[in-house]
Amino acid sequence: FFTRAASTLVAFSVGGAFEPGNGFKVVGAHTDSPVLKVKPVSKKSASGYQQLGVECYGGGLWHTWFDRELSLAGCVIVSKAGGGFERKLVHIQKPLMRIPSLCIHLQSADERAKLEVNKETHLVPIVAMLNNEINKTAAPEGADERHAPELLKVIADAAGCNVEEIKDMDITLFDTQAGSTWGTDQEFFSAARLDNQVHCFTGLEALISHSDEGHQESDTDVSVLVCFDHEEVGSDSTHGAGSPIMKEIVERVNTCFGVDAGGETFKLSLRKSFVISADVAHAVHPNYSSKHETNHGPLLNKGTVIKTNNNQRYATSATTGFVIRELSRQASVGVQEFVVRNDCPCGSTIGPAIAALTGIRTVDIGISSLSMHSIRETIGVADIDNSIKLFKIFYKNFRALDDSCQF
Repeated sequence: FFTRAASTLVAFSVGGAFEPGNGFKVVGAHTDSPVLKVKPVSKKSASGYQQLGVECYGGGLWHTWFDRELSLAGCVIVSKAGGGFERKLVHIQKPLMRIPSLCIHLQSADERAKLEVNKETHLVPIVAMLNNEINKTAAPEGADERHAPELLKVIADAAGCNVEEIKDMDITLFDTQAGSTWGTDQEFFSAARLDNQVHCFTGLEALISHSDEGHQESDTDVSVLVCFDHEEVGSDSTHGAGSPIMKEIVERVNTCFGVDAGGETFKLSLRKSFVISADVAHAVHPNYSSKHETNHGPLLNKGTVIKTNNNQRYATSATTGFVIRELSRQASVGVQEFVVRNDCPCGSTIGPAIAALTGIRTVDIGISSLSMHSIRETIGVADIDNSIKLFKIFYKNFRALDDSCQF
């Protein structure tokens, strides 16, 4: 495996019978989700409160971030005692902050009806009461003046370093409430960031199982899981799906077998490869069922959703969609269809970006979900297992299926 920027992961298993020019079976997902991120200058205060300057990342349902116990996670760049710098991970599990709603009595009738959120002024978390000068935490010499010393102290304790050693940070806010199953039959699962860490999980489980069960010994292809960053903001970055990473996977493995980079053998590998772009899909909401087209309304716990959009917001075609339908039949798991209504906008995924950049055949699929881009999203428990089964069959049987197709 290899990583880029500590947020894009590529894991792969080279088949025991692989030869240069053979195909790559890829499950692609993304690691990022709509969140609030700490600004480069986060020190902020108002009306006697110490607050935290944050930036909205992606397109979140930001009203769901109100009245939740929030904390911080991410990484910091710290100086080393012997010289040089290193990255340290930070995960502060105790609640640190909250974004309170404005009480109903201070809102006009119009404000209550609109439920409008100003992303710059309304989403600023409260961290603490401002201390007077006598009780105020003193910033150590050399501490980063862009952030409150109280905040730096908490982050430094979590990172196991001194405050003045923190030189920069990439920190995200998160909801401290753990994920949970619910319902009379415990058939639903709700948690943060299911879009799209659920497919990072199911893809990894399938890849590990494919290797552990010995299927790779006779495999003529390379089985790959790639989890990209920056899908929620368009994928165009050094390590998003619009970067050269997907091509580099195919190229680097082939060059390990003595093949010249970018040659005909590399191009042959691209032609034989297949990408499953896995990202959560829109389940029918029972209170807003009119938002779905009648014949394309996915439900929870009913199987993987194939997403189709002829305007190329999804990469699915008749041939790539067929592959998933046939593999689902072989895996004995359900499959559903989604097409957005003609009078609604359609989101997109890493699928079209990879297909356009590499020319690899691609299909867009995913587990159906409710409350997409909320601070807590919901999926069906059975669909997690269904996704793993489908990806396992894909890694195991795709080559035989592809060889049997005369198109």
